[in-house]
Amino acid sequence: MLKMKKLFSLTLVSMLMLTMMAGCGTKPAEQSGAGGGTPTKPEAAASTIEAIKKRGKLVAGVKYDTKLFGLKDPGTGKVEGFDIDIAKRLAKSILGDETKVELKEVTSKTRIPMLQNGEIDIIIATMTINEERKQQVDFTDVYFKAGQSLLVKKGSAIQSIADLKKGTKVMAVKGSTSAVNIRAKAPEATVLEFDNYQDAFTALKAGQGDALTTDNAILLGMVKQDPNFQLVGGNFTDEPYGMAIKKGDSEFVAYVNKFLKELNASGEYDKLYEQWFGEKPAK
Repeated sequence: MLKMKKLFSLTLVSMLMLTMMAGCGTKPAEQSGAGGGTPTKPEAAASTIEAIKKRGKLVAGVKYDTKLFGLKDPGTGKVEGFDIDIAKRLAKSILGDETKVELKEVTSKTRIPMLQNGEIDIIIATMTINEERKQQVDFTDVYFKAGQSLLVKKGSAIQSIADLKKGTKVMAVKGSTSAVNIRAKAPEATVLEFDNYQDAFTALKAGQGDALTTDNAILLGMVKQDPNFQLVGGNFTDEPYGMAIKKGDSEFVAYVNKFLKELNASGEYDKLYEQWFGEKPAK
């Protein structure tokens, strides 16, 4: 009986020692730092430029409905314009090949949400820099200077913003600064908002309104589509376009600004501008 008690005691002690050793064992490698026991911090999120290189393409948000800047040919499916060529040059700068760019359609209403949720890397889409938008995105330096104007049918009684009285109907695009500006500068006029520029222009041609307002460069594209229309009244705002980047991504903003300076210094910017707008940019 004494021997059995001793055997039981030895077994109990052995079990206790094994339990203590197990409890003192090292933590799994993924929870321990190289210093022995300090949790490892998660890796920092990859920068936008690193993500683009890893993916092998730049994803740019562009317009599909804006002649001269970004317009999709319904027959070929090809998207062309000044903004498109800027996106291609940026892809070449980052990846060494201008074909390594994916063009995703955005509108004035959808572009910021698409940038914020990571669907696109950058917005290159006739986007005016203003204080309200700076709260949501970071802008690059100005890459195009425009101004808001009016498009009317030739022979229209409307020849300036002063003619937008009560009873006149003005087309604009949802989410654009143009819609905000025209309400402030012609408060008596009725503003009709559309999802995109082509819908607005189609409505103007169908006689659903008296004028269409947006940036002069966009309106000039419409005149090229249909010379029965003309710009009137000159520009009544300044609309500096910037490329938009996710808020806080200072590294990518700095990279794109450097790219723009190099594009200007090489003369490539002037060539693209003249190709699309028929004149050299004002300096």
